[in-house]
Amino acid sequence: MTQPRKLFIKTYGCQMNVYDSERMAEALGVNGYVTTDRADDADMILLNTCHIREKAAEKVYSELGRLRPLKDLNPDLRIGIAGCVAQAEGEEILRRAPVVDLVVGPQTYHRLPEMEIAMRGGARPVDTDFPQEDKFEHLPKGPRARRGPTAFLTVQEGCDKFCAFCVVPYTRGSEVSRPAERLLREARDLVDRGVREITLLGQNVNGYHGAGTDGKTWTLARLVRELAEIPDLWRIRYTTSHPNDMTDDLIAAHGDLDKLMPYLHLPVQSGSDAILKAMNRKHTAADYLRLLDRLRAVRPDLALSGDFIVGFPGETDQDFEDTLKLVREVGYHSAFSFKYSARPGTPAAERPVLPDSVLDARLHTLQSLITEQQRAAQEAMVGREVSVLFEKPGRMPGQMVGKTEYLHAVHVTGQPGGSQAEPGTLQRVRITASSTNSLAGEAL
Repeated sequence: MTQPRKLFIKTYGCQMNVYDSERMAEALGVNGYVTTDRADDADMILLNTCHIREKAAEKVYSELGRLRPLKDLNPDLRIGIAGCVAQAEGEEILRRAPVVDLVVGPQTYHRLPEMEIAMRGGARPVDTDFPQEDKFEHLPKGPRARRGPTAFLTVQEGCDKFCAFCVVPYTRGSEVSRPAERLLREARDLVDRGVREITLLGQNVNGYHGAGTDGKTWTLARLVRELAEIPDLWRIRYTTSHPNDMTDDLIAAHGDLDKLMPYLHLPVQSGSDAILKAMNRKHTAADYLRLLDRLRAVRPDLALSGDFIVGFPGETDQDFEDTLKLVREVGYHSAFSFKYSARPGTPAAERPVLPDSVLDARLHTLQSLITEQQRAAQEAMVGREVSVLFEKPGRMPGQMVGKTEYLHAVHVTGQPGGSQAEPGTLQRVRITASSTNSLAGEAL
């Protein structure tokens, strides 16, 4: 009997890359690959890359340097680069890194089985097209494995916003929404395999405009309402959103649907109108705050998360103070913040950058404020009863780890009768303590 070949995938960046990596593994499963968590045990290594962070391409080349000894020991080892760095660099990767055997962009990984066969034949295939066909429909169908209680589901890709700092429109392409029928089918399949919470993904997910089952174009709100009709799907989330695409029907859905969790990641990037204009965000700080007022009017307990860039070209001390003012007014449960770094090919890349000392100081100040708000939000949960979806056993005997409606991680002890709860169980929990990045609770 032929031994299965082993595939190691290292995933960088966003949740969409996590979803894509799962699909790549399934596609290559048709060619006889099974996944391994050890690079030194693999017959093929795939780096699924992200181009959002600073010096993303150089970090990939550094990783390839670390992998080179594995290939020296095993000349049959094959190494592939996938994702957004693959899209941006293309054949340049093969020129700079002879250790690489395959390059595939984020829109063409459904062609991986054919590329892998060509690679095994001695070719070094590169595919960074933006094909017309729906890659999800053309992915080879592997065995239907049992899934954990949570899963991602990509509903939309690409972005048409062209924020001045962002490379996504160039690496993921223009906005494309998947047909609702296919998404409903995939969601039902996930639920049949044990998934109880689905997070809908998109670079601009609330801009979803897919073909509906009734022949009309559906919004994200309409899609969420249809997903909420799936009996054993208990929780629905979505990320990442743009403030300009928070439509009336989506706001209403937050008040109407119990299955739509009271958590929203809604990046604003800056609290300064001058910087927002320079970023090409096409909204003001006041627009953002008014939107949050409308959301909180229908869902007062909504937990908010955001993204911030500090030190965008031209940002003054007053611009930064405006950002701090907005953060204080909003009160975030969590937020991601980064120093500005130029992305080649984006409009902002040609603008003068601020000194590193200024970027570092501003980032430290902002992150301290965000940490303070996160700590306060978690401490406010102590004593409350929440619903926790268990995902896995904890480190302590009898302990389970899961997440609340508000996406807080919780370590839960004290199961009724002393029994061990199963992953995928939804249970009421009383929060007893707050630590740096998680809560502790007792099962009720």
